[in-house]
Amino acid sequence: MRRERVLAAGIAALLVASAVTMVAVPGVFADDEPADVRPGHADIREVTIGAGDVSGGTVTLEVTSYLRHVGGTSENVSVLVRAVGVDSGLVETTREVDVDAISGDREVPVEVALAVAREGGYRIETVLYSDEQRVGSVSKTVRGVGTVQAGGRAAFHDFAAGLPSVQYSVADAGPDRTALDVSTYLTNSGAASTGSVSVELIVRQADSNIVAARTTIDVSEIPSGETVAPNATVTVPAGYNYYLDAVLRKDGVVVDAARSAANLDPQERITANATVRDVGLRVEDFERTDGQDREQPLPDGGESSGGGVPGFGPALAVLAVAVGAAIAWRTHS
Repeated sequence: MRRERVLAAGIAALLVASAVTMVAVPGVFADDEPADVRPGHADIREVTIGAGDVSGGTVTLEVTSYLRHVGGTSENVSVLVRAVGVDSGLVETTREVDVDAISGDREVPVEVALAVAREGGYRIETVLYSDEQRVGSVSKTVRGVGTVQAGGRAAFHDFAAGLPSVQYSVADAGPDRTALDVSTYLTNSGAASTGSVSVELIVRQADSNIVAARTTIDVSEIPSGETVAPNATVTVPAGYNYYLDAVLRKDGVVVDAARSAANLDPQERITANATVRDVGLRVEDFERTDGQDREQPLPDGGESSGGGVPGFGPALAVLAVAVGAAIAWRTHS
């Protein structure tokens, strides 16, 4: 009986000691999670490209590569991004960034910013390296970089009914000069205001491409989602047909252009994309003078040649033949 009591007391003491140890040192009896001994592996799942800062001559392309990683820890990982000109095939700029060690099964975004010239298009090549070995690559192409604008996006309005973005009305019609009230329609499709933009109006004579008039309209801003209609008056020689060219600029860079036609010649009509025949252009009509109209000579020099027959008339010619025949007959006799 005594021995049983001693055994029971010993078991109780052992249980108490075990409980105290478990409380004082948590996890002493728990096994650690086994380490992931699988080799780490990363590849490129997706690449997105957005526009960042925009200046007069450059735009920053924000390239985000989404890396998919599985397995253990991958170290010495880097992402290289380069921009290659679509037309030239030349590498414009290259940048490489290091990626922190990646562990486990997860996706990691890596952002790289590239500053490129604000013109043409580029092929953006993204290459993934692990331990200095190429393990993946993705290529995407962006075009129309020159039209990228900071803030809002201004452009000539595209009418669904096919109406021209550049329209005109006759403000004043004189015998030699015609004043045209030319207006354009600009729409901001961006999420922010466009800031200051300008529209240059160029009026060209249709047959010769001579610039008859030119003016610039400044627009302080175009709010997001709104359309404005800047206009100006230009004076051109009367009786000719013209192309009305409008060039939209922001920060000194051309971002859009539009063309329309003005038919002032009653015998000829043109469209914005048509080829026309000669209508008797007089270059002196487009000379800049002191404001007084110059007297123009007649097309034939102001003189008449009696129906266009030079020398003797028909009656004199018949008389001359008869006289000659009589003289010849008399001499022969």
